[in-house]
Amino acid sequence: MKAFQFVEWQQPGQLRDVPIPKPGPGEVLLKVGGAGACHSDLHLLEAAAGTNDITLPFTLGHENAGWVEKMGPGATGFAPDDPVIVYGPWGCGLCINCRQGMENYCETPGKPSPGGLCGTDGGMAEYLLVPSTRYLIPLGGLDPREAATAHRCGLTSYHAVKRSMHLLGPGSMAVVIGAGGLGQMAIQMLKALCSATTVVAVDTSADKLKIATEMGADEALISGGDAVKRIKDMTRGQGADVVLDLVGVDPTLTMAAQVSRVLGHITIVGLGNAALPVKFNSPAKECSVASPFWGSIPELIEVIELAQTGKIKMLVEHFPLDSAAEAYHLLHDGKIQGRAVVTPNS
Repeated sequence: MKAFQFVEWQQPGQLRDVPIPKPGPGEVLLKVGGAGACHSDLHLLEAAAGTNDITLPFTLGHENAGWVEKMGPGATGFAPDDPVIVYGPWGCGLCINCRQGMENYCETPGKPSPGGLCGTDGGMAEYLLVPSTRYLIPLGGLDPREAATAHRCGLTSYHAVKRSMHLLGPGSMAVVIGAGGLGQMAIQMLKALCSATTVVAVDTSADKLKIATEMGADEALISGGDAVKRIKDMTRGQGADVVLDLVGVDPTLTMAAQVSRVLGHITIVGLGNAALPVKFNSPAKECSVASPFWGSIPELIEVIELAQTGKIKMLVEHFPLDSAAEAYHLLHDGKIQGRAVVTPNS
């Protein structure tokens, strides 16, 4: 089969021929419908050799959905051709966090996960081997080629919003910094879960801010000092109850601190690898700062239910498998308006 693989440090991925995996006991072979191309893949591809403790080559793709192709011995609960989405953080299944469905916070280090997290082959290929049916969530009538981004993009945004729901009642404000794929989904999650809050989108791109407004943002602001002033004016000088930074670079984190509110939340989702400046008066007093990672299996089920009822949608650009390199090139240049999805079996 064909697979798009990470072969050499600081080099683009390559399309290669690899064997089709055979499912062993409890495993499932998935025919891949869609595999999302993520900025975290770019961080990995562009990293220096030895930065991550992984072995090359391996197949990229940690946002995966498709159809069950074959069940391994002892695997139950699904049948061939069932459309499913794959939960990505594969944990031990035994620690207290895994027992609660939070395998994203597995306490056992070094467990495999697909497409770059630990170097296990991902879904940017015609087939994906999944180690357990507990990682498969039924899609119902959703198309796997559209639903793939509901995992990393949708689940990450959902989890980030859900932790702050108690702050987002009538008269509240949430600021979403970064109106790309994650930001667009975060805006929709805020509207679906906390409809009474005012949602402000901030970005450097007018085109992305236009999409943010279409996705439900009440106000869209070009990043900079004027945006900070506007947010302060809208909140009578108090600042936003919740700030979601979907970028994570120095200017966005600085802005997050500037517009934070006393007893508010700053949630850092973006992997820009910058540091939040912290001193006595910044962020605001007792403002909680967190950097969540993905979400739980139960939360992914809830995300899929939101998608099935039409409460969230994703702006998706499809690329065939032999154009995966182009998808990453466009992603690197900021030319993907929503989310890029590679479709090995379109």
